[in-house]
Amino acid sequence: MKALTEAGIGSRRRMADAIRQGKVVINGEIAEDFRHPVDLATDRVLVDGKPIDLKPEEPVCLMLHKPRGILSTTRDERGRRTVMDILPREYRHLRLYPAGRLDKDSTGLLLLTNDGRLTYRLTHPKYEHEKEYLVHINGNLTPGDTSKLEQGITLEDGVTSPATIRVATSPPPFNYSVAIHEGRKRQVRRMFGSLGHQVLALKRVRIGRLSLGNLEEGNVRQLSTHEIGELLGN
Repeated sequence: MKALTEAGIGSRRRMADAIRQGKVVINGEIAEDFRHPVDLATDRVLVDGKPIDLKPEEPVCLMLHKPRGILSTTRDERGRRTVMDILPREYRHLRLYPAGRLDKDSTGLLLLTNDGRLTYRLTHPKYEHEKEYLVHINGNLTPGDTSKLEQGITLEDGVTSPATIRVATSPPPFNYSVAIHEGRKRQVRRMFGSLGHQVLALKRVRIGRLSLGNLEEGNVRQLSTHEIGELLGN
């Protein structure tokens, strides 16, 4: 599995699922062990029936300002537009995958990379990268609402970790900023929904120390070695 992720084939989770489902074949035999030895120079590896080049690509990490209506995935069986469809052509040949997700109706900072280590560091719960979102909700939070968010909200999948809530200083329509360390599915929307507030717009503006800044919606920029090092904790 390590050889697959380091070659940029996919995330650790995706590769683990592929091995469990018998989709990884090495020299004609189905791989049954995550630690199956692989010779990068001579072994023939297939994933989903397609031959794979295991030579690691040069690590690349892109910051994308994801627009609304775009899926945070590499392909969609229903033919909907994905982040790969809006990447500049010079990046489309790279085996890039989203490191984390934003739901279809959310906008903002999304990272795409071919670096398996970076994907793991950004998505594994133990590293707790703080993520900041701008939120537009109907109405205003009461002091009690704010206190509940700061202490932890009980959702169907458990109690959330404490959040940091501030009144937004950015231009309308956003009226609140929320920072969390977790990454549960549609978590911010569910947190506010549990308090009776509908999230009308949601934009991620920061992951750890990395900010979206003034990157225009739909545009990308390549992260510097220093920025990637900070995300990796170097």
